[in-house]
Amino acid sequence: MTSRKRSGSGSTKRPKEKVVYIYELLCRGEDPSADSPEFWHEFFLLQPNFESLEDQISKLNNEQLQVVKPNLNKLFQKCIEMLDTGKEDHPKRLCNSLQTLCSLFYGIFRKCNAESGSNILNEIFGHETMDEWLKLLMQYCNRILLGDVTENARFMCLKLLLVLVTGTDVSQNVLFEYLMIHSLFDAFVRLLSDPTFRTQHGYDIVILLTILVNYRKHEATNPYVVQLSILADELALNGYGQMISQSLIDFCRQYMQSLNNVQSSSWFSSLSNMVGNMFVSDEGCERVQQIKANNGLLLALYEAVHLNRNFITTLAHTQAESSAPPSPSNTLSLTQPVPDLANAPIIDMTQYPTNLLVAVFQYCSIVMQDNKNESSIANLKLCFLILTCISEDQYANSMMHDNNLTFKVMLHRAQMRHRKLNVDRVGKSQPLAATLLDLLVEFIVSHLMKKFPMELYLLCIGVIHRILCYQKRCRVRLNYPWKELWSALIGLLRFLVNQEQTLIKKCNIFHLSLQVVNIFNLFITFGDTFLATTNSYDELYYELNREEKVFTEIHAMVLRYTTMPECEYKDDVIKLLNSLVNILAIVKHFQNKIKEWLAEQGLSTPTEEQILDVVRKNYDLTLKLQYSLDQYERYAETPLHSSFFQAMVRDVVNDTRKHIYGYVKEAVSVIPEQDVLLGAVTTSTTTTTAPST
Repeated sequence: MTSRKRSGSGSTKRPKEKVVYIYELLCRGEDPSADSPEFWHEFFLLQPNFESLEDQISKLNNEQLQVVKPNLNKLFQKCIEMLDTGKEDHPKRLCNSLQTLCSLFYGIFRKCNAESGSNILNEIFGHETMDEWLKLLMQYCNRILLGDVTENARFMCLKLLLVLVTGTDVSQNVLFEYLMIHSLFDAFVRLLSDPTFRTQHGYDIVILLTILVNYRKHEATNPYVVQLSILADELALNGYGQMISQSLIDFCRQYMQSLNNVQSSSWFSSLSNMVGNMFVSDEGCERVQQIKANNGLLLALYEAVHLNRNFITTLAHTQAESSAPPSPSNTLSLTQPVPDLANAPIIDMTQYPTNLLVAVFQYCSIVMQDNKNESSIANLKLCFLILTCISEDQYANSMMHDNNLTFKVMLHRAQMRHRKLNVDRVGKSQPLAATLLDLLVEFIVSHLMKKFPMELYLLCIGVIHRILCYQKRCRVRLNYPWKELWSALIGLLRFLVNQEQTLIKKCNIFHLSLQVVNIFNLFITFGDTFLATTNSYDELYYELNREEKVFTEIHAMVLRYTTMPECEYKDDVIKLLNSLVNILAIVKHFQNKIKEWLAEQGLSTPTEEQILDVVRKNYDLTLKLQYSLDQYERYAETPLHSSFFQAMVRDVVNDTRKHIYGYVKEAVSVIPEQDVLLGAVTTSTTTTTAPST
């Protein structure tokens, strides 16, 4: 019995491509162009084989590298010559030369490590002419990005730049110096300003800018840091924000879809299991990888809000270009409420997510539910640093507290056995400051665990403090259920007291306790400037007395540590002791008044309203004036967070490098005759001549 050989089976050896044969000749030290003047023009019409060239370079040992060096140098120079769009009018040669350069640099970077990378580059390309050729490469890249070329060429040019900046560790990559000297910032801004170019290339541009901004930004003057910090082009800033918002919105939509899929099978019985299993400790988990994939654009958002005050104005009105319009009322499902068009327009994040700040809040609420792996914790820390920068900005605060600018945001809350979700508070239309406080309260109550994330809690409390300082300074009365915040903060203090013996060995619980107590002192001392109603004061004093045991226990703990001569946190212990004075005075005063009233009435179990009535009638107490409650140390990246951002940039570089490989390897520079060239975004006619070889 005979079997027919299947087409494409391994038994038939595939013929070697011509371009692969040429790569082999070049990497053996032979010169295939010796007898053919038109060799290079014909060579760049051949489709490059990314893997083959990279493989040939990686096989070279040091002796072979010295032999092959002239050929690699010539290939490098010929590729750059083909980038001259003023002389080369064949789009296929342009794309192929860019793809060949990607493969050439990728192979060289893989062969060398971070320490010897610059030496090998100098050896291959020649120290004498390397500066001139790389200068020419940057000029041609600038011309390609802004010129009359195919989008395929522009795409490949950006991939080449990504290969250059992700080849090795950022601080050790010598090619960054050429990108600093010959800045491409203006070209990036032009492309981000154009809706068509932004849609096709915006992601690459934002990632490029993010990596370039982080090159030795604290060691020397980085032109990209300077230019990003003063950028005032509203179209470019909006374009920058749109790329970030669209990525976060897509992530939130995927998460919502996963929730809907679970709910369709069994809503109540499956939800808690789903939330518990959705984030697992395995770093390879799909959800964890999705969160990690957002590091690059979150880092881009951080750089924008940290460096550029003009960017803050885009947070509330950045529109995602691919967002669909809201559904008409007759197409809504039974579970969706019919919108009341008579009221002020409300943007609903669950149906129509178009706002960058709203997307950040919802994204944070999702990431908060994952606390089992380092990648998600780092991602959440970056989110908190972004919120810190936003909460320090005057304009951002005024926007978030504007009662005429309300948003309906679906914050995702973790399912926990000891609480029920307040359905009325989910998706409520309110100013963004109220949504931000909801988000921070949710973090406080949902992360009280043995593996206590101290740094995240300090950042969280810091954002709350900044919001309250703005309200006190500008006398803004936010209509917010403050009791939820007070209960969450008291619950945090209770946890710190109960877990004292475990936590004291790992972190400074007194510093965090001090920050929490000072927030209460801010309410006590200055609450009349920002609390919406006088009843809020009554509720505050009621909560302090209801939870008087927590403050008594904290006071006892602090007194115990003041007598320990070897306590390493003695300064914070003393500060915490002093900060408790007013709270303890309030508790003592009202406890006595309540006891007297109970004795008069002959009651043992008063109602909440009865206690509140006692509070209202007994404000005759003197408190100590405490200073600097409404002051905070402004955020600074160095030195506290320098190592964190170095690690974050390293992860972004590594992840980007992996993705580029697939993009460039699969790229096919087939240019149909009817391919329409998009119009140039510049009218520059500067000519550049290649250095002699």
